[in-house]
Amino acid sequence: MSSPEVNPVLQCILTGDTEGLQQCFENPEDPNHEIASQQLQEQDIVGRSNLFMACMLGRSDILQELVKYGADINEVTSRGYSPLHSVAVWGHSETLRTLVELGADIQARNFQDERPKDVALRYMQTECVDILDWAEAKQALQMYISYIQGIITDPEKVQGRLNKEDRNTTMNLCHLKSDWLLNTKNPSIKDFIEQKSQLENTLQPILSKLNTPPSGSLKNTKLRVSGSSRGSP
Repeated sequence: MSSPEVNPVLQCILTGDTEGLQQCFENPEDPNHEIASQQLQEQDIVGRSNLFMACMLGRSDILQELVKYGADINEVTSRGYSPLHSVAVWGHSETLRTLVELGADIQARNFQDERPKDVALRYMQTECVDILDWAEAKQALQMYISYIQGIITDPEKVQGRLNKEDRNTTMNLCHLKSDWLLNTKNPSIKDFIEQKSQLENTLQPILSKLNTPPSGSLKNTKLRVSGSSRGSP
């Protein structure tokens, strides 16, 4: 990574100059406009870009601008550390929250097979641990909804096992939970767990049908057996 004297993007990050950063990227008259994107991607010897510097300093506003201009929130260093790992080390809870909201991978693993939550635990950054626990509970509900929707829209998995009413009921329940995710203000970890459990319990009778042979398959098997018997000497 270049020194601040030759990298105005880094200089803006170090000083928290959001307006100056915007000028670099958005003002064609700015002397650094043409090379701003290149400066954004410059890395130091271990593979940390300027985004990592914003994370280490806890500059949430700067971070959002960098992502807007093309920074990758899931890039990793030579040792597998992501920006989320970096924030967890330094304990910048609001910046960590910003990364999570922007879609940073909370399951990313470094060279020691540690997730950001594991790093936060190691450095006793309890507030960061709490935020990541919350994000994990939310993600678990989101992933379960997506998993169920994927099953219901796969003809090979539902054909002959689920009728139209089963499929509609399942999709409607998934939509309801998705709406809950979008519209519920300040849900807790407990809320996410309860919503997922409710969905699992409600769908259990329907999903159990997926473990049975498709309707008609047993009948066809019996017909084939009968036909074989009649043809026997």
